[in-house]
Amino acid sequence: MIGIIPIEDALDKARQAGLDLVLVSPNPQNPVAKIMDYGKYAYDQAKREREARRNQKTTTVKEVQLKLTTEEHDLDFKVRNAKRFLNDGDRVKVVIRFRGREMAHQEQGYDVMKNFAEASSDSGLVDRPPRIEGRHMIMYLAPHKDKAKTN
Repeated sequence: MIGIIPIEDALDKARQAGLDLVLVSPNPQNPVAKIMDYGKYAYDQAKREREARRNQKTTTVKEVQLKLTTEEHDLDFKVRNAKRFLNDGDRVKVVIRFRGREMAHQEQGYDVMKNFAEASSDSGLVDRPPRIEGRHMIMYLAPHKDKAKTN
Protein backbone atom coordinates (compact mmCIF):
# COMPACT_ATOMS: atom_id res chain seq x y z
CA MET A 1 0.00 0.00 0.00
CA ILE A 2 1.78 3.08 -1.25
CA GLY A 3 -1.16 5.47 -1.33
CA ILE A 4 -2.12 8.09 -3.89
CA ILE A 5 0.77 8.88 -6.24
CA PRO A 6 1.02 10.25 -9.78
CA ILE A 7 1.07 7.76 -12.67
CA GLU A 8 4.63 8.68 -13.68
CA ASP A 9 5.97 7.88 -10.18
CA ALA A 10 4.08 4.56 -10.15
CA LEU A 11 5.52 3.62 -13.55
CA ASP A 12 9.04 4.52 -12.34
CA LYS A 13 8.63 2.32 -9.22
CA ALA A 14 7.39 -0.57 -11.39
CA ARG A 15 10.34 -0.21 -13.79
CA GLN A 16 12.82 -0.11 -10.88
CA ALA A 17 11.34 -3.30 -9.48
CA GLY A 18 11.34 -4.93 -12.94
CA LEU A 19 7.58 -5.50 -12.75
CA ASP A 20 4.43 -4.23 -14.46
CA LEU A 21 1.92 -1.59 -13.34
CA VAL A 22 -1.50 -3.26 -13.69
CA LEU A 23 -4.79 -1.36 -13.47
CA VAL A 24 -6.94 -3.37 -11.07
CA SER A 25 -10.00 -1.11 -10.83
CA PRO A 26 -10.54 1.37 -13.67
CA ASN A 27 -12.99 3.50 -11.61
CA PRO A 28 -12.58 7.08 -12.95
CA GLN A 29 -12.88 8.74 -9.51
CA ASN A 30 -10.47 6.40 -7.74
CA PRO A 31 -8.44 4.15 -10.07
CA VAL A 32 -6.48 1.39 -8.34
CA ALA A 33 -3.24 0.02 -9.79
CA LYS A 34 -0.94 -2.74 -8.59
CA ILE A 35 2.73 -3.42 -9.21
CA MET A 36 3.12 -7.10 -10.14
CA ASP A 37 4.53 -9.54 -12.66
CA TYR A 38 1.63 -9.58 -15.13
CA GLY A 39 2.92 -12.61 -17.06
CA LYS A 40 2.97 -14.73 -13.91
CA TYR A 41 -0.46 -13.41 -12.89
CA ALA A 42 -1.97 -14.29 -16.30
CA TYR A 43 -0.36 -17.74 -16.19
CA ASP A 44 -1.76 -18.44 -12.69
CA GLN A 45 -5.20 -17.21 -13.75
CA ALA A 46 -5.21 -19.48 -16.82
CA LYS A 47 -4.02 -22.40 -14.67
CA ARG A 48 -6.89 -21.84 -12.20
CA GLU A 49 -9.42 -21.73 -15.06
CA ARG A 50 -8.04 -24.99 -16.55
CA GLU A 51 -8.27 -26.66 -13.14
CA ALA A 52 -11.86 -25.47 -12.69
CA ARG A 53 -12.78 -26.79 -16.16
CA ARG A 54 -11.17 -30.14 -15.35
CA ASN A 55 -13.08 -30.46 -12.07
CA GLN A 56 -16.51 -29.47 -13.34
CA LYS A 57 -18.96 -32.25 -13.96
CA THR A 58 -20.42 -32.53 -17.43
CA THR A 59 -23.89 -33.97 -17.68
CA THR A 60 -25.15 -35.62 -20.79
CA VAL A 61 -28.74 -36.24 -21.79
CA LYS A 62 -29.62 -39.81 -22.73
CA GLU A 63 -32.86 -40.49 -24.59
CA VAL A 64 -35.44 -43.23 -24.11
CA GLN A 65 -38.18 -43.49 -26.75
CA LEU A 66 -41.58 -45.00 -26.07
CA LYS A 67 -44.86 -45.47 -27.92
CA LEU A 68 -48.38 -45.68 -26.59
CA THR A 69 -48.38 -49.36 -27.54
CA THR A 70 -45.12 -50.25 -25.76
CA GLU A 71 -45.68 -53.57 -24.01
CA GLU A 72 -44.95 -54.25 -20.33
CA HIS A 73 -41.69 -56.18 -20.84
CA ASP A 74 -40.32 -53.59 -23.27
CA LEU A 75 -41.29 -50.81 -20.86
CA ASP A 76 -39.46 -52.61 -18.03
CA PHE A 77 -36.39 -52.91 -20.23
CA LYS A 78 -36.48 -49.18 -21.04
CA VAL A 79 -36.98 -48.33 -17.36
CA ARG A 80 -33.93 -50.46 -16.51
CA ASN A 81 -31.87 -48.53 -19.10
CA ALA A 82 -33.13 -45.20 -17.75
CA LYS A 83 -32.18 -46.24 -14.19
CA ARG A 84 -28.70 -47.17 -15.40
CA PHE A 85 -28.33 -43.76 -17.07
CA LEU A 86 -29.57 -41.97 -13.94
CA ASN A 87 -27.22 -43.93 -11.68
CA ASP A 88 -24.34 -42.91 -13.97
CA GLY A 89 -25.30 -39.27 -13.31
CA ASP A 90 -26.86 -38.52 -16.71
CA ARG A 91 -30.20 -36.86 -17.35
CA VAL A 92 -32.81 -38.89 -19.23
CA LYS A 93 -35.14 -37.52 -21.90
CA VAL A 94 -38.24 -39.70 -22.22
CA VAL A 95 -40.05 -39.27 -25.55
CA ILE A 96 -43.37 -40.68 -26.72
CA ARG A 97 -44.00 -40.28 -30.44
CA PHE A 98 -47.66 -40.12 -31.44
CA ARG A 99 -48.43 -41.58 -34.85
CA GLY A 100 -51.62 -41.08 -36.84
CA ARG A 101 -54.76 -41.16 -34.71
CA GLU A 102 -52.78 -41.57 -31.50
CA MET A 103 -52.81 -37.75 -31.21
CA ALA A 104 -56.45 -38.07 -30.11
CA HIS A 105 -55.35 -40.12 -27.07
CA GLN A 106 -52.84 -37.84 -25.41
CA GLU A 107 -54.18 -38.69 -21.95
CA GLN A 108 -52.85 -42.23 -22.45
CA GLY A 109 -49.42 -40.69 -23.11
CA TYR A 110 -49.57 -38.85 -19.79
CA ASP A 111 -50.45 -42.16 -18.08
CA VAL A 112 -47.48 -43.92 -19.71
CA MET A 113 -45.17 -41.07 -18.63
CA LYS A 114 -46.54 -41.18 -15.07
CA ASN A 115 -45.98 -44.95 -14.88
CA PHE A 116 -42.46 -44.55 -16.29
CA ALA A 117 -41.62 -41.83 -13.73
CA GLU A 118 -42.95 -43.96 -10.86
CA ALA A 119 -41.01 -47.02 -12.03
CA SER A 120 -37.74 -45.07 -12.16
CA SER A 121 -38.40 -42.93 -9.05
CA ASP A 122 -35.80 -44.78 -6.93
CA SER A 123 -33.00 -43.63 -9.30
CA GLY A 124 -34.21 -40.20 -10.38
CA LEU A 125 -36.90 -37.58 -10.16
CA VAL A 126 -38.94 -35.69 -12.73
CA ASP A 127 -36.94 -32.64 -13.77
CA ARG A 128 -39.46 -31.36 -16.31
CA PRO A 129 -42.99 -32.80 -16.39
CA PRO A 130 -44.40 -34.24 -19.63
CA ARG A 131 -45.30 -31.72 -22.33
CA ILE A 132 -46.59 -31.99 -25.87
CA GLU A 133 -44.25 -30.59 -28.52
CA GLY A 134 -45.71 -31.24 -31.94
CA ARG A 135 -46.28 -34.98 -32.29
CA HIS A 136 -43.99 -35.80 -29.36
CA MET A 137 -44.54 -35.83 -25.62
CA ILE A 138 -41.30 -35.09 -23.76
CA MET A 139 -40.35 -35.49 -20.10
CA TYR A 140 -36.94 -35.09 -18.44
CA LEU A 141 -35.67 -37.10 -15.47
CA ALA A 142 -32.71 -36.02 -13.36
CA PRO A 143 -30.63 -38.20 -11.04
CA HIS A 144 -30.98 -37.83 -7.27
CA LYS A 145 -28.25 -35.50 -6.03
CA ASP A 146 -27.01 -37.89 -3.32
CA LYS A 147 -26.91 -41.02 -5.55
CA ALA A 148 -25.25 -39.55 -8.66
CA LYS A 149 -21.63 -40.58 -9.16
CA THR A 150 -19.18 -37.75 -9.57
CA ASN A 151 -16.99 -37.92 -12.66
